Amino acid sequence: MQRIRLRYTKRGRLRFTSHRDFQRAFERALRRAEVPMAYSAGFTPHPKVSYANAAPTGTGSEAEYLEIALTAHRDPARLRELLDESLPAGLDITDAVEARTPGLADRLTASVWELRLEGVEPEGAEKAVAAFLAAETVEVQRKTKNGMRTFDARGAVAGLQAGRPQPDRPGDGPCAILRLVVRHVTPAVRPDDVLSGLRAVADLAPPVPAAVTRLAQGLFDEESGTVTDPLAPDREAVPAASPTAAGTASATAPEGPAA
Repeated sequence: MQRIRLRYTKRGRLRFTSHRDFQRAFERALRRAEVPMAYSAGFTPHPKVSYANAAPTGTGSEAEYLEIALTAHRDPARLRELLDESLPAGLDITDAVEARTPGLADRLTASVWELRLEGVEPEGAEKAVAAFLAAETVEVQRKTKNGMRTFDARGAVAGLQAGRPQPDRPGDGPCAILRLVVRHVTPAVRPDDVLSGLRAVADLAPPVPAAVTRLAQGLFDEESGTVTDPLAPDREAVPAASPTAAGTASATAPEGPAA
């Protein structure tokens, strides 16, 4: 059985698709691309697809990950092309590697987010960020299926900066861009929780909902403060020749001329 790990996006209007909607679209793409999927056992077999840490509905993402199991070998690059062609624009397969190392989900320990705050002056956002980072704890509330829950939004934040939009993305009015690095902890701290924290400590309240995009997720490097590519270990792992194969090669190698 071959395992392939894929990176995909949720762009534009497709950011509003739920995780279940994406699952259905992806399974249709697998059928269109004639991927030789492995299936689970039981009365209702389903394709062996493992999703890892999907972004919340309504947020865009450049870095979603999943793993599929195949019954026949396929070239990852060609498989990426076929699946990308079979998905709607906005749900794009951007990378594919053969799984050569264990624990993809264990390597997704942090995310980098961009929050676009229309109607917010960058200077005001900078002051709010400074107040948030200076606080030891920032308690926020979120409604869950078990009722309202209070938790600390500050502890999971490894980095938070405020800036201005890029020159190629101008707006009609003031706009601030937040770049957020958040560790994946329990309970999970989401970008909207950090926005609630900014409102609590500095009364920062954007007049319109923030446009939120996940830029990356992977292992968090404490020294550099960056998030590393979770597929890099699979690219770097080179299959070693088995001892049996090596011994056979030595035994069958032609002998040189006698001295």
